[in-house]
Amino acid sequence: MASGGDRKAVSVSIAVRNVTKTFGSFTALDNVSLEIPQGSLVALLGPSGSGKTTLLRIIAGLESADSGEVQFDGRDIGDRTARERRVGFVFQHYALFRHMTVLENIAFGLRVRPRRLRPSRAEIAARVGQLLDLIQLRNQAGRYPAQLSGGQRQRVALARALAVEPSVLLLDEPFGALDAKVRQELRRWLRELHDEVGVTSVFVTHDQDEALEVADQIAVMNAGKIEQVGTPDEVYHNPASSFVYNFLGNVNLFHGRVEDGTARIDREATGHLLFVRPHALEIGRASVGPNSLRARTTHINAAGPVVKIEALTEWGARVQVEISQDRFAALGLRKDEEVFITPRDLAIFTNDQRVS
Repeated sequence: MASGGDRKAVSVSIAVRNVTKTFGSFTALDNVSLEIPQGSLVALLGPSGSGKTTLLRIIAGLESADSGEVQFDGRDIGDRTARERRVGFVFQHYALFRHMTVLENIAFGLRVRPRRLRPSRAEIAARVGQLLDLIQLRNQAGRYPAQLSGGQRQRVALARALAVEPSVLLLDEPFGALDAKVRQELRRWLRELHDEVGVTSVFVTHDQDEALEVADQIAVMNAGKIEQVGTPDEVYHNPASSFVYNFLGNVNLFHGRVEDGTARIDREATGHLLFVRPHALEIGRASVGPNSLRARTTHINAAGPVVKIEALTEWGARVQVEISQDRFAALGLRKDEEVFITPRDLAIFTNDQRVS
């Protein structure tokens, strides 16, 4: 953390090169490569078992790769410990010292440095005070972790990691133990904190909304491999595989075929998978084209900014539709009503490759 808040922390770029890691017969990472630009905030996103935490721990120096290498600013750091890599690590479950106050927790990493590297008491006090202001908890400095909320404890954990001026900040499901409202507040705060501090940061999450809202780049992982790397807009609007499309947000899946460059939904077809998001479906009482599906509404949830409708097609497939409150009011839809559902936008995949 820079003194006075007028300059960014010194951070590094990270390059993962052809990293493989196995645990017995299980392959956690399979020839993974990833570039993380200096000063960026990158999310490792994927389901449980996809390898994201293993990759984070290898970057941190808490695990060793079976093959491949990790570079900081172009230098192989495979033989360096986590301390030598100057990595700040934040875990899901805070890991604060219960017998220490907020102030003492934040100062801990500075106070235990070898004497020749240890800042003076005045320097430690100044740095801790600056971090308390940054996490907006100066008035809680004398409290113990048990006296704080979950969100406050996680802010303290982040401040403790930043106190030692890490070149890289790594976060493993940092908000996973918190309720939804606090998670939403803290992920906005993390984005603001990163913009203020500027340290290269990598965080693990299985929460798509969290990754899409916070990250500069997202690496979507599945079964030990990286499926796609891109900005939130790129991975959401232009998914490279059917897995990425299916994992990022709600989606409806149909089988189909392509005729004269146009996708046709066909439950008997096997050549193509057609994906469409709930908000890209029209619903009404009349068929408006060859892709209009006859269906029956089974559930309507009108609470919230959009109305969520579930329906069953005539062959028994479940479909999710999202429409505006105004559209819902104009239609006057009811449960157990026959409707027609028509996609406005279909993503087509063949052999897990996007066609259009």
